[in-house]
Amino acid sequence: MGSGTGPVRILIADDQADVRSAFRMILDVQPDMVVVAEAADGAAAVQEARRLRPDVVLADIRMPKLDGLEVTRQLADQCKVIVVTTFDLDEYVHTALRHGAAGFLLKRSGPVLLIEAVRAAMAGDALISPQITVRLLRHMALPAAEPEPEPGRGAKAALPPTAGPTEELTTREREIAELVADGATNAEIGAGLFISPGTVKNHLANIQRKIGARNRVGIAAWIWEQAAGRQ
Repeated sequence: MGSGTGPVRILIADDQADVRSAFRMILDVQPDMVVVAEAADGAAAVQEARRLRPDVVLADIRMPKLDGLEVTRQLADQCKVIVVTTFDLDEYVHTALRHGAAGFLLKRSGPVLLIEAVRAAMAGDALISPQITVRLLRHMALPAAEPEPEPGRGAKAALPPTAGPTEELTTREREIAELVADGATNAEIGAGLFISPGTVKNHLANIQRKIGARNRVGIAAWIWEQAAGRQ
């Protein structure tokens, strides 16, 4: 459900009309979703989002005026932004997550994952295309030194450095952060640790504040970085 009692309100931002139409057809038939607007460029997406206050914005990476990464940066504090793109480049993924994206999907992932990504974002979780997740985890397992990428090819860019936590995480907070990085939902974390979902949310809020993460994806990225630093 959306922020109130009605369906999840969605804005679709993509410079291709056929993509916007396809996404609208997929989402509008869901009983718990409604597309409230479309935008053909990033600037219009930001303007419409601030006017309509949707629950979720689906943002393409490459759009005129403002790209999807800048749209994410400007809107992530206001609504859930899911980046949906054709371009499977690690630097896009890392930047989107740093800017607070609530999900990152490849357009070829299909309608089921698109729908699941919207529902996950509204539940406070995040969905990333499986192809990307596997590659991120593989990258985190690599030693720090890697050969330079060939010119002109998609870079396997290292995650940008992040500041350390302003306060040390407690043992329980570290445990929860690692479960988030393993892909556990709030409900699964609560059940596994015998604590309420509300307590899990409170811990996540404290973790985000301490490490400077904007959402649970940022928490997962931080844990992955910590693991990479111990290699």
